[in-house]
Amino acid sequence: MESEQRLKRKRTYRPYSRVQFLSLRSFILCLSFFVFLMFLSSERFPLRTVSFHPVLTVPTLSILSKTSFQDSFHGKLRLPLRVEDRVLFPDHLLLLVSDKIHEDDRLDCVYHKVLNDKDVVRQRVLSVDEFDGFRSLVRCPIPPRNYSAAAGLMWRGDGVDDYSWSFGSNLTVHSWDRLVYDAAFDGETAVVFAKGLNLRPHKESDPTKFMCQFGLKNWDDEEDEGFEVTTEAIVAAQEVVRCSLPRSLRHNMDSTQGIRVTIVHDPMPSAARIRNSRSYEHGRNQRRHKDRVAMPSVAKLYNPTSYQMKRNEGKYELCACTMLWNQAPALREWIMYHAWLGVERWFIYDNNSNDGIQEVVEELDFQDYNVSRHTWPWIKTQEAGFSHCALRARNECKWVGFFDVDEFYYFPPLHRRGLQGQNLLRSLVANYSSSRTVAEIRTACHSFGPSGLSSPPSQGVTVGYTCRLQNPERHKSIVRPDLLNETLLNVVHHFELKKGFRYLNVPESSIIINHYKYQVWKTFRAKFFRRVATYVVDWQENQNQGSKDRAPGLGTEAIEPPNWRKQFCEVWDTGLRDFVLANLADPATGTLPWEKPLL
Repeated sequence: MESEQRLKRKRTYRPYSRVQFLSLRSFILCLSFFVFLMFLSSERFPLRTVSFHPVLTVPTLSILSKTSFQDSFHGKLRLPLRVEDRVLFPDHLLLLVSDKIHEDDRLDCVYHKVLNDKDVVRQRVLSVDEFDGFRSLVRCPIPPRNYSAAAGLMWRGDGVDDYSWSFGSNLTVHSWDRLVYDAAFDGETAVVFAKGLNLRPHKESDPTKFMCQFGLKNWDDEEDEGFEVTTEAIVAAQEVVRCSLPRSLRHNMDSTQGIRVTIVHDPMPSAARIRNSRSYEHGRNQRRHKDRVAMPSVAKLYNPTSYQMKRNEGKYELCACTMLWNQAPALREWIMYHAWLGVERWFIYDNNSNDGIQEVVEELDFQDYNVSRHTWPWIKTQEAGFSHCALRARNECKWVGFFDVDEFYYFPPLHRRGLQGQNLLRSLVANYSSSRTVAEIRTACHSFGPSGLSSPPSQGVTVGYTCRLQNPERHKSIVRPDLLNETLLNVVHHFELKKGFRYLNVPESSIIINHYKYQVWKTFRAKFFRRVATYVVDWQENQNQGSKDRAPGLGTEAIEPPNWRKQFCEVWDTGLRDFVLANLADPATGTLPWEKPLL
């Protein structure tokens, strides 16, 4: 009887004892961790000895200090940032960071002196952007003189005396002159974008001189012996090289998430490569591998599932893609007007704008205009950006228009007869969606001048500018992205098509593009310092001054020419202005949809 009662007491009190033990142990662990945090944040015990190294094997300058811990207690945990790559541009330093950073995070760019790691300068970041869904971009000022461009990042308010350990081992700074900068999946191939290949503009190049190298290694580090696989190039043109995917990746797409890719220059022609692939003398084989030069790369491949969502839902009939730099004020009018003409989806490639474009895009998207902004930090790469956009849009769109935010489609005969133009552009391309021959629709452009104005027109360019040159200049295109040549070769105005397909020139009498190219000087001057197109010379460069890409007689300095407001005016053309006011203005107030209400 006594033994039974003893067993009963054990069974009765055992759960209570276990709970009591766990509670006590948890309390001790929490208390120990709290004491450890207090020790780290204490002013009496600063971490200054070189013998203490946190476990960080990444090229970063990130420090957890007292401020960081205090922020973590307030629900704002600030972890170290991993700087993966650095690219030096002519006017700024770009850091690619493996973390998502919110715009309200306050960061400093940190530079150390070339000959003295402890001599450190901090400057505020220029901007922060999300990139490719997995990384962030941080733009930093050009480093001060005698300071290294191998910069790091630090939360504002953090501060310690010894920064040397936080720079990490990878201090590589890539030059923008020669760099593999982006990559994208396309079926069983990878499309790789590279600066400095010296390929012929507007022409296909010999693909046998190039190969693609895939791997989970850092090619800037000669001691890194990580996984790598090489495949041959299929086609090459301008800044684009297309290679087949390695079989190991092709059959396991999940393994490609974040894999690095670069381009290897192989001087041996493909025929010789095949002939000698089985029997090759050891010495010559070694020399051949030494001849291969892998380009520096910051490009990574990510699983493209996010771009394939629309495939099973039915494609949009008409989309639009553009690349811009600091043209946020023009975006509302351009999108709202063309949405009325039938454009259903918008891809905005932002080339380092700093004029608040993200807020404009978010507002338009909130109003159901289906606009997405794609950060494209690579300067002077418009053709490559359009190739990238064509790949991205192909699974969502039957047709994609590639034109600028100062270009507006206009149907003169229908508008003159007072007929409504709603969805007219979409109806036009839909007539050719089943065509077995037409894959591109080209429209000529009329270039408009300042039209006597000295300040930007309050109701937009379609209403304000009414005087143009007599004859059309250039053309722009709407293409079927699934029928483009596999090189993705384009000259901004049009693409190379697959064999068997052709373009259609729409007569000027039916449709025209009003290109508001030469606006009031204040607006035009903002475009002066940098163009986004790869093969178009910047205004300030003394080259090709007779080109139609330049303002005639403007020269190379951003100085307003005499009588600018009356230039480029040969024909008064109020057709689109009259049509917009008659069909899109509010009957009661006369305001247009893109006009901001006065507060």
